[in-house]
Amino acid sequence: MGNSANGNVPKLYEAFKGFFDIGAAVNSRTIIQAGDLIANHYNSLTAENEMKFVSVHPAEDTYTFEEADKIAAFASKNGMKMRGHTLVWHNQTSDWLFQEDDGSPVSRDKLLARLKSHIETVVNRYKEDIYAWDVVNEVITDEESVALRSTKWLDIAGPSYIAKAFEYAHEADPKALLFYNDYNESNPLKRDKIYNLVKSLLDQGVPIHGVGLQAHWNLYDPGLNDIRAAIEKYASLGLRLQLTELDVSVFRFDDKREDLVAPTEEMMENQAGRYESLFNLLREYRDSIDAVTFWGAADDYTWLNDFPVRGRKNWPFLFDENHKPKDSFWSVVNQNSKR
Repeated sequence: MGNSANGNVPKLYEAFKGFFDIGAAVNSRTIIQAGDLIANHYNSLTAENEMKFVSVHPAEDTYTFEEADKIAAFASKNGMKMRGHTLVWHNQTSDWLFQEDDGSPVSRDKLLARLKSHIETVVNRYKEDIYAWDVVNEVITDEESVALRSTKWLDIAGPSYIAKAFEYAHEADPKALLFYNDYNESNPLKRDKIYNLVKSLLDQGVPIHGVGLQAHWNLYDPGLNDIRAAIEKYASLGLRLQLTELDVSVFRFDDKREDLVAPTEEMMENQAGRYESLFNLLREYRDSIDAVTFWGAADDYTWLNDFPVRGRKNWPFLFDENHKPKDSFWSVVNQNSKR
């Protein structure tokens, strides 16, 4: 499907110049193990875990920025943009944030004061490095009859913590683009709940600039019509859109098989076709979409290994385990030659 000799492999991000940035989620290991690949093919980075609350703020008076700093330095050295991920989430958040010294719940005012201090410290540290933040992550439930996820944030502070997080981030860096980020964003039920939340923030005058579509998709779901409908609905709010965590699993979510040690030829053919269709669609919305970030760089490392089936590998990206371009890579970069 293309010439994969090293000298003839186009840079992935250059294939989308004039459309949108192409990013990768990285960690302090992958910027070493796959550093050349990442620097060559991506022009934007997101820290996979290193900027989450528990990673940078494990105790009230303790910040641990060493790993996050390595990623910011890698991005700067290679002239790459950087997205921040994430300021408010129900997972990977230090327990002390919600507790008094005796273990009892903190007051609403104390929780918000701690959040404000955290956001000021983290956002200010990376003000020269990060142009956009996933401020609030995954507060919408997948349950049909409930809008907001039940969390310690909601229990203690009530729903206003969402708006407060955006306000604190905007105060810390008025130039940064601020995103609400979520998964299952193309599911019609959840899409409408995300839309309603974001619209309510806009109606309140909250400084929110974009919607992050995580895009943890697979070979079969979601359908292109649902993706298109989601893009159009979010874009109708006048906000910027970014795909923030893209990967294309070779398994349906409910596929629990454990027998494969390598992808089948059919899987790779289907994946190439899926990526081609997806990027054809995304190109149509270049006026609304600013960036497409993969939640990894190559198949040797992905969070989908062991999830949802322990001990099972997955092969969701455009580059294989040896960092060589797959048919999926050629299916998207060769779209240029068809236009």
